[in-house]
Amino acid sequence: MPVALPNIIKTFINLQPPNQTRGGKPSKTPLSITDLIAPPMIEVDFDNIKMGNYFFRTLFVAGYPRYVNANWLEPLVSFNHTLDVSMYIYPQRSEEILENMKRKIGEMEATIQSDIKRGHVIEPSVQVALEDALALQQEIAKGAQRFFQFALYVTIPSPNLENLNKTTRQVEATLGSLMIVTKKAVLQMEEGFKTTMPMGQDRLMITRNMDTTSLATTFPFTTSVLTANEGILYGLNEGNGSLVIFDRFSLENANTVVFGKSGSGKSYMVKLEVIRSLMFGTEVIILDPENEYETLTRALGGEYIKFQFGAGTKINPFDLGLLRVTEGDEENELNQKILSLHGFLRVIMGKLTATEDATLDRALVLTYKQKGITPDPATQTKESPLMEDLYKTLIGMENQIAISLADRLEKFVKGSLVGIFDQQTNVEITNPLTVFSIRDLEDELRPIAMYLILDYIWTKVRRSMKRRILIVDEGWYLMKHPDSAQFLYSIAKRSRKYYLGLTTITQDVEDFMEVELGKAIIQNSSLQILLKQSSAAIEKVAKVFYLSEGEQHLLLSCETGQGLFFAGPAHAGIRVIASAEEHALVTTNPKELEAMKEKARIDKLQIASPPSQPMGNQPLAEINKPTASQVKASPMTTVVIEDLPKKEPATTPPSQMQSSQPQPIPQLNPITPPIIKPGEPAALKPVPASPTESPLLPQQKPEQPKPDANRPLFTVVPIDDGKK
Repeated sequence: MPVALPNIIKTFINLQPPNQTRGGKPSKTPLSITDLIAPPMIEVDFDNIKMGNYFFRTLFVAGYPRYVNANWLEPLVSFNHTLDVSMYIYPQRSEEILENMKRKIGEMEATIQSDIKRGHVIEPSVQVALEDALALQQEIAKGAQRFFQFALYVTIPSPNLENLNKTTRQVEATLGSLMIVTKKAVLQMEEGFKTTMPMGQDRLMITRNMDTTSLATTFPFTTSVLTANEGILYGLNEGNGSLVIFDRFSLENANTVVFGKSGSGKSYMVKLEVIRSLMFGTEVIILDPENEYETLTRALGGEYIKFQFGAGTKINPFDLGLLRVTEGDEENELNQKILSLHGFLRVIMGKLTATEDATLDRALVLTYKQKGITPDPATQTKESPLMEDLYKTLIGMENQIAISLADRLEKFVKGSLVGIFDQQTNVEITNPLTVFSIRDLEDELRPIAMYLILDYIWTKVRRSMKRRILIVDEGWYLMKHPDSAQFLYSIAKRSRKYYLGLTTITQDVEDFMEVELGKAIIQNSSLQILLKQSSAAIEKVAKVFYLSEGEQHLLLSCETGQGLFFAGPAHAGIRVIASAEEHALVTTNPKELEAMKEKARIDKLQIASPPSQPMGNQPLAEINKPTASQVKASPMTTVVIEDLPKKEPATTPPSQMQSSQPQPIPQLNPITPPIIKPGEPAALKPVPASPTESPLLPQQKPEQPKPDANRPLFTVVPIDDGKK
């Protein structure tokens, strides 16, 4: 049964049930599009407008500075609050402008002449306006400039009135620093709100005269240019497509933090930085918790040190390296090492009371003293004590507190964790790329090992000043313990003095930022890289880095290898790029790694069995030399030797002897191969014969042997591939 078209349309647009009420009265009319998208209520006040749960306030610009630079509206565009900014540009006809300017110039000149005749001082504002008008009149008359009317409006949204007032003061202060005078659209809030909506309707019409040059400086969509004359390539600027080439050591400090969720490309980007930094002579030291840098280290000829149970690699936490600043100048390092050991042992033992800490300090001093090491720098070259020596010292103090401390150390000396600190240090950083791996340690031991390795690295760094980068992957491990977090923070603060750049990488942004020291490390890092973030952590990230809503959306929706690059006051969107060779070294994608292994296996097989080469104008020895492919492709030919009984030859007439006897066999030299001209089919190649075989003859079709005694001893029988 056909259905009328109006009834079909009615079923789609009649979204309101028949018994639905609107405004307290029953309504049978359908809902319109306006009813669906309109806010629940609009309240227009004296200096704001409320729509639903949000407040809005519109500001217009009433005064502009005399001189401006390019991108002078950048502070407004980069303001750390959502703003609706509208600019209206009205071109004007040059003829009308010149006529108006002629009249205006005449008025200003008359005013100046009148002041001169009366003996009054000329008004400076009139004099400056006249000079500007004359210069602009000349440019417009030449056609070098055009004349425009320009209007600028800003609408501020806010969830509450208190926040709206606070944000309004911040916007006014920001624009005031640029010598821009703003006013509230009092009693015109509705018109101001409609003006900043994307409808292109200027309902306020508060304009300012501008020429072409001045108007060009208002273009707000400029991005930070992070291309320097020196440095390494980090990626592409997403804003303008330029290269992000930067030298981290040119900033106030060379520290870097890299935040991103798992799979966002953190290690990928850092590995590229390692490769490119090594090319400029920078020494790189990496703390690798997950063996992500092993392939890269092997390929670049670096040193990969595995720290695990039973391994030959040992680091003594009591190791005392003499710090020599200059020749003959020695520094007492014993006190610094004891302070560092306090933090290390607190990571092992847990929280210590003041009495326990004092007892531990006395035990450490006594342990070094028993080895002959005192605050005198001359004694600090002796062999350092071990953890076992401290354990024995605590036991020998015969103090209940000391025995309690010894009990906490016992598992590292005699218990299940023995083998980590039981020998002197046998590691030395001499390679430009050194990686310490702790993947095979349990999670409980990782903070201890990371602290120990960092302390060892820090001791080595202070010995000689060299351009270095220290990379700490999964830095949130150190944030679990206050002492290890404090130690990492101290490195971040003091690294600049030793020409060291600390790179901290973490995927657990929340755990890292929950600790105040984590925020302090971020503040002491001049280079900050934010890759793709999770929705659970974006609020904290936005709060710490003062991200706008657009930047938050970028970090939530960007692809792998994309994010934000902060370098001092400048920041821009970045996309990490790599060459094919670099990508093969730094990728950790399991699918790509498996594909590369399969390709390497196939290439290895192809190398083992190369394809056959066609014969051309080659040397004779090369032509007749059998190859594996030729032996495989050519049919095999064998020589059958028949052993016949000896019989006396029959008497044959001389006339028949010439035809019945077999043809004489030419004598072949098995060493000298037959000559083959290029292009002709190759004859049978000589094969080394066994003691029971004769040299091979050129292949020829044998005659059928007759059943007589004159049958030839040799028959050549071809055998094809199928019968081999």
